[in-house]
Amino acid sequence: MTVQPFEVLEPIRLTTSVLFASPHSGQNYQDAFGDEVQLSRPVLRSSEDAFVDRLFDYAPELGATMLCATFPRAYVDLNRSSDELDPALIEGIRRVSHNPRVVSGLGVIPRVVSGGRAIYCGKLPMAEAKRRLAMIWHPYHEKLQELMDRNSALFGESILVDCHSMPHEALECSRQTGGTPEIVIGDRFGASASQRLVQQIAAAFRDEGLTVAHNTPFAGAYSTVTYGRPSRRQHAIQIEIDRSLYMDEATLTPHADFPDFRAMLRRVSTKIAALGEREMPLAAE
Repeated sequence: MTVQPFEVLEPIRLTTSVLFASPHSGQNYQDAFGDEVQLSRPVLRSSEDAFVDRLFDYAPELGATMLCATFPRAYVDLNRSSDELDPALIEGIRRVSHNPRVVSGLGVIPRVVSGGRAIYCGKLPMAEAKRRLAMIWHPYHEKLQELMDRNSALFGESILVDCHSMPHEALECSRQTGGTPEIVIGDRFGASASQRLVQQIAAAFRDEGLTVAHNTPFAGAYSTVTYGRPSRRQHAIQIEIDRSLYMDEATLTPHADFPDFRAMLRRVSTKIAALGEREMPLAAE
C-alpha cells in the first residue's frame, strides 16, 4: 500500500492552536477492501462520516490545520484504540472482550457496519490486522500527536476539534426539552476539555440557531480520551453533526443547500478558531 493514510491541510500562516480532524470521512475503498468483503460499497459507506471533510476543509483559511483520514472507517476505525481487536473477527485472539464497542463489532477493525451487517464472510488473519494498524492507524495518530505537540509548543496550548456526523435515527432517543439535538459536543463529561471552552463552542453553534446537546448520546471516544489533557492545556472536543441537516442518508448525496450549510459551519468554525488565537511574534509559515 503506497497511498498516504491521511492528508494534512496546512494554512499559509498558522494563527491558532485549534486543530480540526476528520477521522471517519475517508473514501479510499479501492485500495482497501479485497475479495473477502461481502457488502457493496454503498452499504460499506453507511458507517462513513460522509462529506465531513468537505464541511471543514476551509480550516487553513482560518489559520488552522486540518487532518483528514483517507481510508474508510469500515476498514480501520481511527477513533478506537489499537488494542480494540475483535476476537469474533481476528484470528488468534482468544480473550473474551468486555468492551461494548468490540462486542458489538465496532472495534478498531470493524466487523459490521450500521444495522449490524457483517462486512466479511469469515475471519481475518492477525497479520492482516497488524498490517492495517501499521499502515494506517499508527501513522495517523503519530501525525495527530505531532500536530498537537507543535501547537502546544507554539501557542502554549492545543485544541483538537474532532469532527464527526451521526445518523438522524440515533438522535430520536435523545430528544430533550429543547428538541432533538442537531449538534452533540462530547468532552468525556468534562475530562477532555475545559468547561469554558466547551461552553464557548456550544454557544457558537447555538448562535446559528442549532440545537446543541452535551455528551448525550455521544461523549467522545479514543481521540478525546487520548488527546484531552486540560490540566496540561491540551483539549479535545468531539463534534457530532446530524447528517440529515446536509445530506440524504439513504442515497449518500449532499442536499442542494449543502453550500449554505457549509457556509454556516464556516461561521461557527471561525469563532472556534478564534478561541485558540494568541499573540505570537514568530508564527509558523
